[in-house]
Amino acid sequence: MMKHVVCFKLHDNRPEECERAREVLLSMDGKVPMLRGISVGVDFLRSPRSYDVMLEVLLDGPEMLEPYQNDPYHCGVVKKHMHAVAQSSIAVDFLL
Repeated sequence: MMKHVVCFKLHDNRPEECERAREVLLSMDGKVPMLRGISVGVDFLRSPRSYDVMLEVLLDGPEMLEPYQNDPYHCGVVKKHMHAVAQSSIAVDFLL
């Protein structure tokens, strides 16, 4: 098993925009077949070093990362939205 974690800093980090990003990310549940779990959080601290939204997905292993990255729903809906609203992002992938 592995976790893929991405943190996003949004251009517009008003609460309603963070919630919209959260909803779009969570919409992968049930639509991206290789996901074994998904969690999305919105930062409440809002410090200068904070990121606004965090995505955590659970995959069977590293071999599932490429299929996940290229999944039609992930690319056509989620990445499209997040690329439009994110100022920057960071990621970490690790084995459990």
